[in-house]
Amino acid sequence: MFRIQTSSWHARRLTVVVRSSLLAVLTWCVCLAGSFVGSAPALAQVGGTAGSAAGSAAGVAGAIEAPDLMVQRLSNDVLERIRTDRDIQNGDLRRVAEFVDATVMPKVDFARMTALAVGRNWRQATPEQQKQLMAEFRALLLRTYSGALSSARDVTLRLRPLRADPADTEIVVRSEILRPRSEPIQLDYRLQRSAEGWKIYDVNVLGIWLVESYRNQFAQEVSANGIDGLIRTLVEKNRAYDQAAARRG
Repeated sequence: MFRIQTSSWHARRLTVVVRSSLLAVLTWCVCLAGSFVGSAPALAQVGGTAGSAAGSAAGVAGAIEAPDLMVQRLSNDVLERIRTDRDIQNGDLRRVAEFVDATVMPKVDFARMTALAVGRNWRQATPEQQKQLMAEFRALLLRTYSGALSSARDVTLRLRPLRADPADTEIVVRSEILRPRSEPIQLDYRLQRSAEGWKIYDVNVLGIWLVESYRNQFAQEVSANGIDGLIRTLVEKNRAYDQAAARRG
């Protein structure tokens, strides 16, 4: 049976970064942030220039927070919580899930992220299968990267200049993770504008887009065993993580 290859070259490269910096936390949090089901919201029109200081008025009625400022704020919120919450530092899955659902989920289009990871096979899935795929994919990301939290300290995020047109509905926010005595690490986000504001739906770590890294694996499993086979593989992978954690005590 085909297995989700977390030991592949891309996954190994990603895991090295994940375990050495805040990159892990940001990547991991934005990816596992949704347990809801639904299609991507309708796009909204936004006045003003994306990325301008005026976009920071998120609390003003009718205003939409600029995408780069939203990424900066979300990153700072994640970092501050990690610095102050020992349970999250230790990778407590329950506390991590609570934090992600409350803080990160509103800023992530996880339905679109899962659909892109599954690829063209997503349309073959029934609504119930789509719901299961989203739940198991979220759980897989949660279990895979939760252990990196304890190492996410003494780092900062630096945004690169945003290149966007006010009429754009999809953009890439580029940033770098700065670590003491280390080279900066590339961390980019793909966002789509929705009626509720900008939503993250993919993350690029050192040139590796997370959605793409899973798409090929998922496609192979669906080709061999169908949508239900992919769901079973994700369930089994998550069960194996839980069993390994139980053995460690």
